[in-house]
Amino acid sequence: MSFPRKTLFLAAAAMLAGGALAADIKIGVAEALSGGAAQYGVAIRNGFQVAADEINAKGGVNGNKIQLVIEDEQGKKEEAINVFKKLIFQDKVLMIFGPTLSNSMFAAGPVANGAKIVAFGTSNTAGGITDIGPYIFRNSVMESDVLPVTVATAVKHYGIKKVAVIYGNDDAFTKSGYDVFKKVLADQKLAVTSTETYVKGDVDFKAQLTKIKAGEPDAVVCSCLAEEAANIMLQSRSLGIKAPFIGGNGFNSPKLFEISRLAGEGTFVGSPWSNVNPAPVNVNFVNAYKQKYNADPNQFAAQAYDALHIAAMALKSVKLSGNLEAARQALRDALPKVSISGATGPFKFRPAVTKDGKPGGFDADQTPFIYIVQGGKFTLYTGKK
Repeated sequence: MSFPRKTLFLAAAAMLAGGALAADIKIGVAEALSGGAAQYGVAIRNGFQVAADEINAKGGVNGNKIQLVIEDEQGKKEEAINVFKKLIFQDKVLMIFGPTLSNSMFAAGPVANGAKIVAFGTSNTAGGITDIGPYIFRNSVMESDVLPVTVATAVKHYGIKKVAVIYGNDDAFTKSGYDVFKKVLADQKLAVTSTETYVKGDVDFKAQLTKIKAGEPDAVVCSCLAEEAANIMLQSRSLGIKAPFIGGNGFNSPKLFEISRLAGEGTFVGSPWSNVNPAPVNVNFVNAYKQKYNADPNQFAAQAYDALHIAAMALKSVKLSGNLEAARQALRDALPKVSISGATGPFKFRPAVTKDGKPGGFDADQTPFIYIVQGGKFTLYTGKK
């Protein structure tokens, strides 16, 4: 059956007037879905998807549904740059979440900042990320905010007087974490018996650990990604090192226990998220994630989940029709005003200032939770021994 053109035109006009043809809001997601950093990137993607499903089920943002345009940046700097260019200039997304690693953000962030489009990191904690420029945001809490609390808690718990340090010296995240640890240890007047380094891809740490053992430290401070940290823990125990570990944000992955098993017992680590936070929004997030993926979420999934809700709140005040560049700028201007109580707790942004005193992007302003490893899993620290 055919209809006259006038009838079709009127029907289409009626649908538009009633809002039946809501537009999609294209949001880029650039995460490491393969390679070593996929242990973080896959959980991040899943967190975004849970949030998108939830937002769209409630009608989207002002009637517009969120469409995630997902790309695998493989945890590589060059690939992150390529993915950012594709999302910005080919897919014409409104903003980009990612990339997963700080190294990759340092490489690809300038592409977004130069194109005047928001790049929003949910897992980048290295210092200097938001120095890239005013279009760089993150809700991942910086190591400089987390590590002083983590170290102080471990020191009080164990009565620590001296520590050894080991870190990866060829990665922006682990090197930045070491720089923060170094300052924290000096501020808290802890003696350092030895400082050891390794490079990405190393699997044998016995030479470094033998030197660490000789200093008889009360604890081992480790600025490492989870897989390297787990191997360091295993090898330290095989050498007879019984000292507990103090870790940074890289420890916050199930990979830590898949490899180390119980070798990491007693480890202290800080996190912006607690799986046992009883707030209804967190309980709902955990349940939705488990139902969709048949697995427990982690910190990175929770931060991604909150990040999309932050963006959705900002988008409520953004005019989406018309000029893409104007919408990108309006979103950038709206984001700093957002504050929420999400799965990671109360959240707001604070403006960053670059080393030369110029306005930068926006960092997370949030209080961390402290965990101790017990029974091969993270347990919220209560102060009891």
